[in-house]
Amino acid sequence: MRLRDLIDLVRAPAALSVPGDVIAGAAAGKALGPGTAGLVCSSVFLYWAGMAANDWADRHLDAAERPERPIPSGRVRPGEALAVAAGLTAAGLAVAGLTGGRRALAVAAPLAGAVWAYDLVAKNTRAGPLVMALCRGLNVLLGTTSAPSPAAPRPAPAGPGRSSGAAVPAALTVAAHTYLLTDLSRGETAGTTSARPAATLAATLALATTAAVPSGQVRTAGGPAAPAQGALALWYAAQFGRPQARAVSDPSASRVRDAVTAGIVSLPALQGALAARAGRPLAGVTLAAAVPLARRLARKVSPT
Repeated sequence: MRLRDLIDLVRAPAALSVPGDVIAGAAAGKALGPGTAGLVCSSVFLYWAGMAANDWADRHLDAAERPERPIPSGRVRPGEALAVAAGLTAAGLAVAGLTGGRRALAVAAPLAGAVWAYDLVAKNTRAGPLVMALCRGLNVLLGTTSAPSPAAPRPAPAGPGRSSGAAVPAALTVAAHTYLLTDLSRGETAGTTSARPAATLAATLALATTAAVPSGQVRTAGGPAAPAQGALALWYAAQFGRPQARAVSDPSASRVRDAVTAGIVSLPALQGALAARAGRPLAGVTLAAAVPLARRLARKVSPT
């Protein structure tokens, strides 16, 4: 297996949408610190594992619908894909345990289970979008499981329940975006009706509006939170909304794929808005800076 084939198998560029989950959760739970980097690595490994497991599970369907993918094209053997998925899952859990101990594993293990459940069982059922949303929600909560830096304000008491609870609104927001995106992706191969992108577009605008609403009095680090929060939420709405609007007028498979790709690459803007809302505007702007890079890479390696 060549490196390029491995990159295609795990949709490597799409992982740019992953660190923001953990960082937004850490910001909301006042747990942003040195350990966050380890949790980001764990999250990326689990994401890539899910992509490889997805291709292994879909290898027979892809042979008919997407023969250019790594397994049906013969570039990657099924056993190799399964080994990559299992190895990355083990790596993700190991890094989570080394970073946050039992507390991190208490989130990472269910996250890994949800990833595999989606790929092997739930994906083609009505439960598919809900399970995928659960994966992303847990990914946000994973960010709360490392100790904050000494300079960071600590919640009182600094227990796991308190910090995780503070991150629940951010987790629900990212989960809602994921639900919309997964539902929209049902039309990637055969197209859909205009009603589906119209519904997801309306929900996207509502989600962006919610993300733009200030959370109240928060201690900021790195500048004023409200302007950054509103600007990033608006940018997210524009980046994801425009392709969905085009899919409403032309719900063909190619238009839907464009909208799904936009939903993946625009997610850091939403995550950035959530980080700014939690009082970390600099972290939010930094997250959103991944959007142009993700869009460029998506032209070379499909994130869907």
